[in-house]
Amino acid sequence: MHSRILIVFSYIINFKRMTQSFISYFKNKSAKILLFLSVNIILQNFGNASEKGYIAYCPCMGRFGNQADHFLGALAFAKGLNRTLVLPPWVEYRFGEPKSIQVPFNTYFSVDTLMKYHDVITMEEFMANIANDVWPVEKRISFCYTSRGDTSSCNAKEGNPFGPFWDTFKIDFVDSEFYGPLNYDVHHHDMGKKWNEKYPVAKWPVLAFTGAPGSFPVQKENRELQKYLVWNENIKSKADRFIRNILPVGGFVGIHLRNGIDWVRACEHVGHSPNLFAAPQCLGYLNEYGKTTQEMCFPDKTIIIKQMKRIINHLKDITSIFVASDNNYMIKELSEAFKRMEITVHRSEDNSPHLDLAILGQANYFIGNCISSFSAFAKRSRDVRGLPSAFWAFPPSKFSGSAKSHHDEL
Repeated sequence: MHSRILIVFSYIINFKRMTQSFISYFKNKSAKILLFLSVNIILQNFGNASEKGYIAYCPCMGRFGNQADHFLGALAFAKGLNRTLVLPPWVEYRFGEPKSIQVPFNTYFSVDTLMKYHDVITMEEFMANIANDVWPVEKRISFCYTSRGDTSSCNAKEGNPFGPFWDTFKIDFVDSEFYGPLNYDVHHHDMGKKWNEKYPVAKWPVLAFTGAPGSFPVQKENRELQKYLVWNENIKSKADRFIRNILPVGGFVGIHLRNGIDWVRACEHVGHSPNLFAAPQCLGYLNEYGKTTQEMCFPDKTIIIKQMKRIINHLKDITSIFVASDNNYMIKELSEAFKRMEITVHRSEDNSPHLDLAILGQANYFIGNCISSFSAFAKRSRDVRGLPSAFWAFPPSKFSGSAKSHHDEL
């Protein structure tokens, strides 16, 4: 919506003379005045939109879950600086592809819903209709906290996905700007004001960051912004069709099983990283609710089935289980475990993490992995709508010593 308005404004600017000539055809003086005032109000609003400036960035860390955490931080950051956020495409890595694939933001999410919180525009529309005017090629400077690699610059396009991301839009940088010691936390210390004082829009119309201007895991104050990150109609309709046509009539429990080999290796570092990855979502940002355990990171079959049975026994009319996973969906094991309860087990064959998340968001109950940013997305999307969720083997006191080593399950 924002971009369409800007396009209209640009046409008005280009045809201003034509509009003024058109006024001469009006015989009624009041009509002339009304049209003249209307045109000038629109032009003034366009000027105000441009004066706000823009924030662009590369979502260059991790896969979707990590990028989503960063996005909420970037959205809050743009709001704090009162700059329009340029919505970056999602960076995806596909088997057999040597470089990252950039998927437009609105492929999965509603842009109009984000506009209810703050001004945004897709990067595709920004580069096609606005960038050349407010961000000419000779003034494209990359922002980073300090120099990157062995260079004295941000080295913004070095490596994958950095190079492929900016190359998608034919963006090259002529210089670097180190913004340290400023940070992205606009909720404290007048940080937004400090950014605007150091980088006024008149001189710096576009702040283009080498990485996301947000923290991982998502800052506590920014979790609520999940309510503005809503699936578009295409994803919603696919999730609705799956629930309606594939799952049996009745309620369902959604679960996320993170058990790929990369995750097994990550969980080996639990002892040295008590707040690993997305762990603050259940353990607290200061570990006030405990520390990460192996069972929380990589629960075995015994824990999974036992916890699910306990939860399902307290729910009404549950007829099915939906499983999202990066590797082993445990369809056979779960089907056998819940056969007597006449509960069926299902997964999507679309191989789409976004569809999985949309389905998990509609479950009567969700159980996820406390350490996983994928689970974190599902949990936040449910939290903002007041839907119940839990985590595997949490709280730790209930599960400590109750499970075999995860190596026994490999």
